[in-house]
Amino acid sequence: MIIRLLATSILIAIAAIAATAWFTARTTTRAIAQQQGRSLADDTLIYDTLIGFAATHSSWDDVSPTVAELGRRTGHRVTLLTRDRQPIADSSAGPSLQVTRPSAVVDPLRVNPDSTDAGKATIDARAVGPYRLPARERRELDDHARQSLACVKSNVNARLTHTPSGRPVVTPDPFGAGCESTGLQDPTPTEVKALRTLRGLMGSCLGQKLPGSIYVDQQFAVLSKGVPLPRGISLEKIQRCLLSARQVQLTPYVAPAALLFITDHEARAPATSISLTRSNVIRIAVGTGLVLIIAVAVTLLVGTRLVRPLRRLTASVRRPVEQQSRVPVGARDEIGYLAVALNDLFDRRETLEAQRKALVSDLAHELRTPLTNIRGSIEAAQDGMTPTDAKLLDVLLEETSLLQRVVDDLRDLAAADTGDLQLYPEYVYVNDVLTQVADAHRRIAESQHIRLSTDFTVDPQLSVDPVRLRQIVGNLVTNAIRHTDNGGVITLRTAATDDQFIIEVTDTGTGIAPADLPRIFDRFWRADSSRSRTTGGSGLGLAIVRKLIEAHDGHITATSRLGIGSTFTITLPRARQAPA
Repeated sequence: MIIRLLATSILIAIAAIAATAWFTARTTTRAIAQQQGRSLADDTLIYDTLIGFAATHSSWDDVSPTVAELGRRTGHRVTLLTRDRQPIADSSAGPSLQVTRPSAVVDPLRVNPDSTDAGKATIDARAVGPYRLPARERRELDDHARQSLACVKSNVNARLTHTPSGRPVVTPDPFGAGCESTGLQDPTPTEVKALRTLRGLMGSCLGQKLPGSIYVDQQFAVLSKGVPLPRGISLEKIQRCLLSARQVQLTPYVAPAALLFITDHEARAPATSISLTRSNVIRIAVGTGLVLIIAVAVTLLVGTRLVRPLRRLTASVRRPVEQQSRVPVGARDEIGYLAVALNDLFDRRETLEAQRKALVSDLAHELRTPLTNIRGSIEAAQDGMTPTDAKLLDVLLEETSLLQRVVDDLRDLAAADTGDLQLYPEYVYVNDVLTQVADAHRRIAESQHIRLSTDFTVDPQLSVDPVRLRQIVGNLVTNAIRHTDNGGVITLRTAATDDQFIIEVTDTGTGIAPADLPRIFDRFWRADSSRSRTTGGSGLGLAIVRKLIEAHDGHITATSRLGIGSTFTITLPRARQAPA
């Protein structure tokens, strides 16, 4: 809401400023764009011309006329300095430069925006050095080129060009057109000599002689005959050495690198003035009036939209509790968050009410059965239908114990819900606790012809409440025995990951239906719809297990397949491990 109100206020100011600035921006944008375009074209012309001069001259001795002509054509001051800031040429006789950063580095052997990265540098095509062909070799190659051109003359796009070294190039490729061009692709004696020197320089770079399976042609393409390269040499390394060798070979034939400075002359063009004419004043006034009208309309619109959800919230809260309902959530702002909070309270109230009703119903059911049995036994004894003997006392004691277990379970759950569940942690070896549980339940399991085994891959010492841990695993083992048929197997396992310790209780019992699996940790829930205790207890055991595990900062999950068995997995954080 604050952002909306602030945006509405700022919108008026921005619109007013924009309406005034728009007229000024339109008059200057085109002039600025044209000036930038001319400046970029001038810089490109200066740089390319000087790179071409450096590529075709071994020094900067005769560059002054070229620099002067560039200064005259572009209207800029063009200055060339050596690497150590010594003057080479200057198009103006003005005062010394005040600029410390050069516009570019003119180096035909390292033509790249990042000239310090030798791996990315390229060599200007006009730097040919020892590869420049003499007139006789040019004439011979031109004869071959004209023969190839005559062969591909059916192609209207066929043409003959020359590289900076003087070598002719026929386009399209005669070989691709089915024409032979004997001698056109073969290196000339001048190129053979230069390429032989290049191979030697590459060998120095590689630290060994260039392999015979690698061939460098006059277009400086690296060709491989498919033979495996010697150990420690790759085509990438050969490419880098080729570039480095070419730079070394061409260095005597090109001008050394120079710093290029492109600056303006001292004379400045008069600034363009913008007059505020009557028509412009009228435009600004009309624009400002429209902005005010739009601002008022936007303010009314935003205010109405802000008030509408507040009215809905107020009306919903004023209704009686039983008539209250969810409120539609609008935008994700403060009002929307308030609506979400009210809806959340509404949902929680409905959930709590449903849980309360279910709890009362479940408690009535759980307590009714033992109380009915106790009352029936006592009334039968009073009427003389049942003798008051040890058997009757055993029945009463069993039903009373059942009531006590239900009450104790409810007390533990209530303590866990309120955060009052008491734990008495100490460092214990988890495998020792699991072994005690297995020994305590092995007699009952064997009486039902069920094998209870252990599979311990780790033996962690964790900070846990040993009594509660026995209660957790004991409940899981008891459930596994209850739902496993004769001849089944129940296994206790321990394992570990990088950040967790794992305890698993696996059985080969009847399994749990997929529809029932998400509810097995709910209170008073049992898979058997008859709620008979022949196949289950009070329905609180797994709920207590989950609460006890959460009190130890852990989690429990269950997987199951009908007719195959179930696995309950307990994960405890490695932070509970005893210090080394």
